[in-house]
Amino acid sequence: MARGLLTTASTLLLSMRALADDWPFMTFQSAQINPPKMEVKKTGTTDPGYIFVGPRGNQPEGIAALIYDDDGNLVYQGPTEVTANFKVQKYANEDVITFWAGNMMDLGFGYGTVHILDNTYREIYTVTLPGDFVSPDGVARDSYIDLHESHVTTRNTLLVTAYNVTQFDLTAIGGKVDDYMLDAMFYEIDIATNEIVYSWSALEHIQAIPLEQSKQGLGEDYGTVEKPWDAYHINSVELMDEGYIISLRHYWSGYYVHRNGTVMWRLSGERDVGDFQIDDAGIFSWQHDIRVYNQTSEGMTIDLFNNANTPTETVAPTTGLSLAVDLVNRKVTTLRTMNDGEDVIHSVSQGSYQLMSEQTNHVFLGYGSITKVKEFDANNNAVLTAQFGEENAVASYRAYKFQWRATPFWPPTVVAKRSSNSATLHMSWNGATEYDNWAIYTASSPDSMEHTFITSVKRTGFETAGDVRNLRTPYLQVVARKGNVPLGSTVVPVA
Repeated sequence: MARGLLTTASTLLLSMRALADDWPFMTFQSAQINPPKMEVKKTGTTDPGYIFVGPRGNQPEGIAALIYDDDGNLVYQGPTEVTANFKVQKYANEDVITFWAGNMMDLGFGYGTVHILDNTYREIYTVTLPGDFVSPDGVARDSYIDLHESHVTTRNTLLVTAYNVTQFDLTAIGGKVDDYMLDAMFYEIDIATNEIVYSWSALEHIQAIPLEQSKQGLGEDYGTVEKPWDAYHINSVELMDEGYIISLRHYWSGYYVHRNGTVMWRLSGERDVGDFQIDDAGIFSWQHDIRVYNQTSEGMTIDLFNNANTPTETVAPTTGLSLAVDLVNRKVTTLRTMNDGEDVIHSVSQGSYQLMSEQTNHVFLGYGSITKVKEFDANNNAVLTAQFGEENAVASYRAYKFQWRATPFWPPTVVAKRSSNSATLHMSWNGATEYDNWAIYTASSPDSMEHTFITSVKRTGFETAGDVRNLRTPYLQVVARKGNVPLGSTVVPVA
């Protein structure tokens, strides 16, 4: 591996400062937003759901949490901000939306907060991580949650990652005795109270995870407060029965951490490394998003996104991997490998693996630094490919596909333009999923209770256009409906 060059290149790819991007953007009459167009290609039967992405690096107005349907129509755009891990999760047995928002550092991590919204898009919890952290820019922050993880557990807690600049003796890897590095940390936080219920630091377990085993080169310019060395690069945390599994990208490994803090075992992507014998098909490197299923005392299934590449070296196609982990015999057997042979992708950073359903066994992969997402069926065939920006110019740290039902707490938005006795309307309701048509009524004033039905118009994508003829009132009421059931309305003047 070209380890010495990786440090600079990988952080550049993760920070994704705006590059040349000629990708088309959507425009609407009724909403002042400009999301990137999503191009969708279907080659088979897909599972139902909406696509969740958080693009950055395109244009400022395109940096937001975005939901599209799987035909490429926009459903929702959130506030303009840098987001990550935008997804649907279960909290208190209810579907909620969660996402990280904050400041991205050029070094490949971030500082921010995690937002939890109900199905009206009201924010019900805001999770923060205050504390005595050292940042490369020396700026104190109210919250130090990193962008890489924000996973809601079955005990209604939130697992998050954090990076802390720490002075450490790096002579063992060719550095100085007083150099600086990033400590990889994770926390479990009670969502309702924002209290920390568990914390863990990699540097406190240096004997179990030696710095010499890191695949990340120190580099000539690294080892200062402003450019600390990132030995570990923690990017996911998964709850286990008696602890946690963490993904350390720069060790090509997942580590099982007991709840007492002890590192119990290492599952490495390299052969003859770590505590398991892995088969040839299961070899992985520079991975993201380790997830655990079907855990027993004898074994489990581990899914992960296998980048297999770096910004300085193309090695192999990026794949989704599902592995059977035998805890008794310490063997790893590959169950599934997902790679679209018609569209081979080399993702050098970021990415996600989502088992959409244990019934259909469809898997959704977000390719991180490559602005594509793919859905695979149970036979590992790609049945959907979607793209939302120029490759290597735009990124979405992770991407997901979820079923989601929402009725926003804000009203629909309508623009009405008169032409003589007629009017053209453009109608949208940002974030709404449940309506299928618009009903249009006359109104004599904004507060009038006497409305007369004129016509209905079938919903078409994010924004619907409709015409009204023989208009004799100065106002119109527009109602978003499911069948004949009203869900939200707006009264607008006809200019």
